[in-house]
Amino acid sequence: MKEGPILMNGAMVRAVLDGSKTQTRRVVKLQRLAGNHFSGGAAGVEFDGFRIPREGGPSPARFSAEAAGGGAYISEEIHCPHGQPGDRLWVRETWYCDHFEVQKGPYMEVPEARDLLVYRADGEHPYEAEQPIWRPSIHMPHWASRILLEIVSVRVERLNDCSDADARAEGTPGGHGVIPSYNYNATPSEHYSHMWEAINGAGSWAANPWVWVIEFERVAP
Repeated sequence: MKEGPILMNGAMVRAVLDGSKTQTRRVVKLQRLAGNHFSGGAAGVEFDGFRIPREGGPSPARFSAEAAGGGAYISEEIHCPHGQPGDRLWVRETWYCDHFEVQKGPYMEVPEARDLLVYRADGEHPYEAEQPIWRPSIHMPHWASRILLEIVSVRVERLNDCSDADARAEGTPGGHGVIPSYNYNATPSEHYSHMWEAINGAGSWAANPWVWVIEFERVAP
């Protein structure tokens, strides 16, 4: 069993804590995962698809690529960088700790600092005089994480294949008012696509990238 970090924003953290979020989608980054084959260059590559991994076993995804104009053909198997079923993920979120030693960094664990941890996703903090100087989630050390997840399954699919049931499992149930200036009851998929674009930028949903779909359950840290 391996254990590694995963970033989540405030909305994701709240959905995990209330039990409504049991899936997360992360873009498949072929250039990084496939090493030197896809390190860039003028020729570029064209991808002709993924093989969905078989149920119950390891979760690789096979893709094929052909160098544009060059005729060179590559077939490669990649694995989810976030882990496989049975592996665990500790969540990194925006945080603060009102302890001198921790504030100095590099955020080494100080036993008495645990009771002074504050998480921005909670929406409140005990400091009346001033706002905490929030630490970015990427800088959260392992000891400060409060959420531990165990991977149940991993699969590969296009982002736009996310169904309403999957969108609910992403913590986006839809409804009236969940999308600003939208005067109708949003479907779960519409709610999720709005959240995706809020995180990844305009046009990122229409780009319809391949994504890792990671299903998980929360375990006691």
